[in-house]
Amino acid sequence: MNRFWNPLVAELTPYAPGEQPCVADLVKLNTNESPLGPSPRVLEAIRAAATDALRLYPDYEATALRATLAAYHGLTPDQVLVGNGSDEVLAFVFVALLKHEAPLLLPDVTYSFYPAYCRLFGIRAETVPLDASMRVHVADYRRPGGAIILSNPNAPTGIALPRAAIARLLADHPDQPVVIDEAYVDFGAETAIPLIKAHPNLLVVQTMSKSRALAGLRVGYALGDAGLIEGLRRVKDSFNSYPLDRLAQAGAVAAIEDEAYFQASRAMVMGNRERLSAGLAALGFSVLPSSANFVFARHEKRGGAELAAALRARAVLARHFAEPERIAPYLRISVGSEREIARLLSALEDILSVEA
Repeated sequence: MNRFWNPLVAELTPYAPGEQPCVADLVKLNTNESPLGPSPRVLEAIRAAATDALRLYPDYEATALRATLAAYHGLTPDQVLVGNGSDEVLAFVFVALLKHEAPLLLPDVTYSFYPAYCRLFGIRAETVPLDASMRVHVADYRRPGGAIILSNPNAPTGIALPRAAIARLLADHPDQPVVIDEAYVDFGAETAIPLIKAHPNLLVVQTMSKSRALAGLRVGYALGDAGLIEGLRRVKDSFNSYPLDRLAQAGAVAAIEDEAYFQASRAMVMGNRERLSAGLAALGFSVLPSSANFVFARHEKRGGAELAAALRARAVLARHFAEPERIAPYLRISVGSEREIARLLSALEDILSVEA
């Protein structure tokens, strides 16, 4: 431990992102990036914004982007907050809404940034186990708690709750903040956004990294009652008043406005997800039902760590999680292009043909 550190730093276990190696002809299916580029209109908007105005600070309120998102989702601009990727937005959420005397309730298998934020911000958390089929049951959350956060579809399982289940959760917990992280919702799940009007305790977080193919721009946002958003804004403006630069704001607006490209992109990913799932099943994998742009799969005879290492030796990356132990046999595999899926399946067939 460095002697100049705050003692808290020594106790942190930071979130570990998927690796980003520079390897020739790499098939990169470990970080849930889009197999397609962004809309051409995004690139045009970024080029148009790349002027000498970059010497000036951007609009710290992201007025045009918030108005565009509000209109798209049937809300008002004061119900929208934007940030530097949904991870930053979630950091604001943890500080503003999720620290209470009673514990934060979250699944035992979920996005691994959540426990990292709990440690960083000193939030007491209580995990609620998924069932044997890796599903969330909202009835299991009928216990004392100060707030609830769920990823829906869940990460890394990809399994989604229907909107009706989220409505039951909100009815059970009218006096606690309920945060639904919808990073992958556009790939076949039902968004909770229509429930915002009737539930002032509901906050929905989304990202433009996945279905809008803007992982490189870092744009995330939260939607909810204006009172919740004001709490997030106070945290944001106490930390970073200018989280989105001019290029990111311009590109994000263009991405939202190109609905045709968005719908075609998500349809392509969902179609490729079915091809990937079928190909894995044919090789003896059990694949969880996914509503995300990835699948979570395990092989009856070969371990997750072993398969991930063997794939990496063949320049194919998939994500393996050693913890918690119950998901160690699984691989999380991003949905890639048809060529990338074919490479992955060919590599797995080669690996599985060799006796363990």
